[in-house]
Amino acid sequence: MALIPSIFGGRRSNVFFDPFSQDLWDSTFESGLIPFSSHRETSAFAAARIDWKETPEAHVFTADLPGLKKDEVKVEVEEDQVLQISGERNKEQEEKTDKWHRLERSSGKFQRRFRLPENAKMDQIKATMENGVLKVTVPKEPENKPEVKSIDISG
Repeated sequence: MALIPSIFGGRRSNVFFDPFSQDLWDSTFESGLIPFSSHRETSAFAAARIDWKETPEAHVFTADLPGLKKDEVKVEVEEDQVLQISGERNKEQEEKTDKWHRLERSSGKFQRRFRLPENAKMDQIKATMENGVLKVTVPKEPENKPEVKSIDISG
């Protein structure tokens, strides 16, 4: 765990950075109104599941976004080390003559926000999308290891 400064209630405090802490993650969505579907079915897409792993060199976010094109997804960086991934899948156009038997694919907007640790290189973030899988790589600053100096023992 890394120690990062945070701002809570207008005052600065040091908190331990925990990438799995729910209070550092933010997830919002707006579901499209789809006939014959429950809120749970609609929100399945809107809640967009995203994996976050840390390697020695980077933080890597992977999101399954089936059916979306890269121009339907936004990756943005906000102040205070926040990475935001958002997008929208529109519902299929309905014709007056169409008769739906089942409507299970979800639609709607999604937005996920992640507070990145202090060692993230915010100006070197890269994103790729292939076959409906978005991959965002956030390089890390090298870890500052304390210098150890050997002291000769005399006598």
